[in-house]
Amino acid sequence: MAALAAGAAHAGDKKDRKKDDDKKPEWSIVIHGGAGIIERAQMDPQTEAAYRAALAKALETGSKVLRDGGTSLDAIEATIHLLEDDPLFNAGRGAVFTAEGKNELDAAIMDGSNLKAGAVAGVTTVRHPISLARAVMDNSKHVMLIGKGAEAFAADQKLEIVDPSYFFTERRWKQLVTELTKQGLPIPPRPAGAPAPNAEAERAPLDERKFGTVGVVAYDKNGNLAAGTSTGGTTAKRWGRVGDTPIIGAGTYASNDSCAVSATGTGEYFIRLTVAREICALDQYEGMSLQEAADEVIQKRLTALGGDGGIIAIGRKGEIAWSFNTPGMYRASAASNREPVVAIFKDER
Repeated sequence: MAALAAGAAHAGDKKDRKKDDDKKPEWSIVIHGGAGIIERAQMDPQTEAAYRAALAKALETGSKVLRDGGTSLDAIEATIHLLEDDPLFNAGRGAVFTAEGKNELDAAIMDGSNLKAGAVAGVTTVRHPISLARAVMDNSKHVMLIGKGAEAFAADQKLEIVDPSYFFTERRWKQLVTELTKQGLPIPPRPAGAPAPNAEAERAPLDERKFGTVGVVAYDKNGNLAAGTSTGGTTAKRWGRVGDTPIIGAGTYASNDSCAVSATGTGEYFIRLTVAREICALDQYEGMSLQEAADEVIQKRLTALGGDGGIIAIGRKGEIAWSFNTPGMYRASAASNREPVVAIFKDER
């Protein structure tokens, strides 16, 4: 009888697992464009519409790759390319300035199927830092390259190199001037090659607490997870500061055994808590759901430490989660079995 009962229980387990598998999407993707003090009262309808349109376009770019059977890595790279070229976001073309008046860019990507990863920090002439991070992962024996060495590797890999002035935007320059004035620090000369000041230029960006990032996590039809993140860092950063984005396990992490995470926020706190890896560990070893793990780390641990920001995540069954302790986070998600979602404010689903 005991054997029969055990067999029945085993059969029940199989049914439950099949039910779970039936709910699994064939593919899923989540993107973020940074977290911060992003509130309806601060945002006019035109600005809100522009951000929503940019998020929707990026989401569709990655979704199409996955729908067509592409890999999670390819979907991430294609999506982040678009975000790096969009001056609305603090990555690539829209990157913030250092206190010296430069744009220093960081990025990372990780393959959940084999734990390979690539990262770059402090690059100033590479149009798409996410592609350089992927080249580090795919075409070198290293995980992270920085500064001039990373740029030399980019040239060797035939990646697109641009003049530093390519990254200049008037809105980010105004943001730098405001921040340096507030800190009582000298304002550097306007960068060589930058366009002349324009009275009709874009107005200063929303107060994003000086941080912002773009990131993507994806789950493909082969069941592989990946994560990628790209950023300009924090406004008026000094002394070669590098945040969590290119630190594997802090701002970017992926493993098919647990989850994929991309983070945005005050990077020093995310590094200290190894936020991305911690969420995956709670999901993998502590029996928490992905959403529970994300909330535990962001809403409790990060908040208790004094850090601000958020994460996006996808679990090993393609389930989607996000969590942030700021008033808003630019975000969007899609999956083969659900309608796309684009959201900005905290009270949105």
